[in-house]
Amino acid sequence: MTPRPEPDGPNASRFPDPLLAGPEGLVAMGGRLDPDWLLDAYRHGVFPWPSRDDEPMLWWSPDPRALMPLEGLRVSRRLQRTIRSERFEVACDTDFAGVLEGCATGPGREGGTWITDGMRDAYQEMHRLGHAHSVEARREGRLVGGVYGLAIGGLFAAESMFHYETDASKVALAALVSHLNARGYRLLDIQQWTRHTGSLGAVEVSRSDYLERLAEAVEAPVTFGDHLAAE
Repeated sequence: MTPRPEPDGPNASRFPDPLLAGPEGLVAMGGRLDPDWLLDAYRHGVFPWPSRDDEPMLWWSPDPRALMPLEGLRVSRRLQRTIRSERFEVACDTDFAGVLEGCATGPGREGGTWITDGMRDAYQEMHRLGHAHSVEARREGRLVGGVYGLAIGGLFAAESMFHYETDASKVALAALVSHLNARGYRLLDIQQWTRHTGSLGAVEVSRSDYLERLAEAVEAPVTFGDHLAAE
């Protein structure tokens, strides 16, 4: 389960076939968090989830896989009122580092985080190269919530979100979903289902189903853009 240094064909991957992994989804151990490796991984349904910086990188493709249907985000009446009130100012890619920091150290992260220093550096570089994006929610100019992820074609792989004020992350997520719909995205991957994401409309699909949808999505002629679009 060691990834290859280089893929051996134009559509080949460094990683073993995810369909051969067990239900927990461990695909490979080792490798690097370089942009080429990350793009290869996400394009083939694999994502990094390390334990510590001083241990080999772990690459995963769980079964089942969680998605947020782009037409199925559940927005409660209370959240609708919050969005309409414009209590939060929402934008994209204005403070990627701040969103990453919030996701790594914000409320609920006291017991540790999978966003290691190596992961931070890697996704900062992916943002610099135009592959990773964030949506920020601010109140009176202060960053109070957000979500970030990686985009390839019509795939947006959401990595994490955080909030310092109630509903701030949900407002950012709603803005992201609206933006992805307006831009023509096909797939919003959230990796694993939780009660929280389930309450927002997240669903689980089989790994094989996910990989079929992914293969189509990554080939879509879609770009993220440089400002939030509305449906």
